[in-house]
Amino acid sequence: MTKRKYTRRTEQERISELEDKIRVIRERMESKKRKDSAVLKELPKVKRALNKFAQLAVDHNRHDLANSCVAFLAGLDRAAREAPAGSRQTQPQDSER
Repeated sequence: MTKRKYTRRTEQERISELEDKIRVIRERMESKKRKDSAVLKELPKVKRALNKFAQLAVDHNRHDLANSCVAFLAGLDRAAREAPAGSRQTQPQDSER
C-alpha cells in the first residue's frame, strides 16, 4: 500500500473559505428578513409546474408556448432576486428634463 499524500491548506486558503461561509450565512440572514419570503418559498413549486408545462408543450409540438413559458420563467427568476418594490429607489423619468 502506498502512502497518501496530503496537502495542507495555506492560511490564506482557509481565510477565503471562511469568508465565503460568512457571506453565505449573511445572504441567508438577509433572505429571512425580506417581507416577501413567503412568496419566495413558493417559487420553486411554480418553477417546477411551469417547467413541466413547457416540456408538455414541446412534446405536443407547441414550441411557441414552451418558449414563452421559458422566457417568463427567466423574468420571474430575475424579478425574485431583486429587492421588493418598497425598498427600491425610483429613478427620474426622461420626460422630466
